[in-house]
Amino acid sequence: MDRSDKANGTKMTCCFPVSFDRSMRGSFKLSKSSSSDKLLKGTGSPRSPRVEKRGSQKKSPLVVCFGELLIDFVPTVTGVSLAEAPGFKKAPGGAPANVAVGIARLGGSAAFIGKVGEDEFGRMLADILKQNNVDNSGMRFDPNARTALAFVTLRADGEREFMFFRNPSADMLLQEAELDTNLIEKASIFHYGSISLIEEPCRSTHLAAMEIAKKAGCILSYDPNLRLALWPSEEAAQKGIMSIWNQADVIKISEEEITFLTGGDDPYDDNVVLKKLYHPKLKLLIVTEGPEGCRYYTKEFHGRVSGIKVVAVDTTGAGDAFVGGLLNILASDPDLYKDEKKLQEALGFANGCGALTVTEKGAIPSLPTKEAVLRALEKNTA
Repeated sequence: MDRSDKANGTKMTCCFPVSFDRSMRGSFKLSKSSSSDKLLKGTGSPRSPRVEKRGSQKKSPLVVCFGELLIDFVPTVTGVSLAEAPGFKKAPGGAPANVAVGIARLGGSAAFIGKVGEDEFGRMLADILKQNNVDNSGMRFDPNARTALAFVTLRADGEREFMFFRNPSADMLLQEAELDTNLIEKASIFHYGSISLIEEPCRSTHLAAMEIAKKAGCILSYDPNLRLALWPSEEAAQKGIMSIWNQADVIKISEEEITFLTGGDDPYDDNVVLKKLYHPKLKLLIVTEGPEGCRYYTKEFHGRVSGIKVVAVDTTGAGDAFVGGLLNILASDPDLYKDEKKLQEALGFANGCGALTVTEKGAIPSLPTKEAVLRALEKNTA
């Protein structure tokens, strides 16, 4: 997890570095989302209407997010362990779903593919996506498994504590035959994590979805989102995460994930990143450093973005907001990584998304609009 996940207490200073001068602001024009007009019902058929043949025209800026959607139970008071919590409040969770909502909140086009239980929580989650202008037609409902649950708290020492209920949960049971192939094919970006690689049949479904996206010319975006508590062992986690590493076009990782994946190497050493994690087919590698900002690596250049300060209330979802901010821009400008100035501008905006998200409680409720991010960046450079 990023350093933004480690803040102490309920009033912390969090800095998301961003470089955003006045000449850059014109690139972020405000526009209203039209994605709400395109929503399909979550109980739709596995196949959406056939899209144009590949190569017939430029792809739409749709981002399809694949993976887990669950209910987080968060203590009603902060700074306590799960055992000490007097009560819990339910909230929608799951990194890929958070990214989808983040994109839609910014006015972009996003869809989610995953599986939940045919239960009250599953229906609630489908409705939340729909209410947030995310296409939920790729969701499936399992009558024989429950929607996944996670109990999450930020302890007084700043560490997050997780307890998952997945034995198995519906998200682990998505099958290849249930994939909305046409939805994937019309996307410009296919985004995913590593949690869907842990168990079958979801692992095979994940790999099949990646292959469909790759053949359709989608940009493959990967955020491992390491959750060791869900893997059988650290060795299994490292092997599983790296098993699809060389297929991604864009990867976002944290400092802690670098240390884990490299066996303890210095996460701040550019040579470690370039030699051990940057593969020949990769277009862009982002290292998020929470309050310290982020680094970027491409074949041609690498550097760091600088930024704004906020008072952090809840760091949940900050990384997902960052990813959503970046992918929303990349979907409309797939060659963004080739222009360093434009890339810095996009990462500055993404950092702004992450910064605003930590100023309120909850992931999805605190995901910002484009207008809010631009106002924060304007204020920072005034």
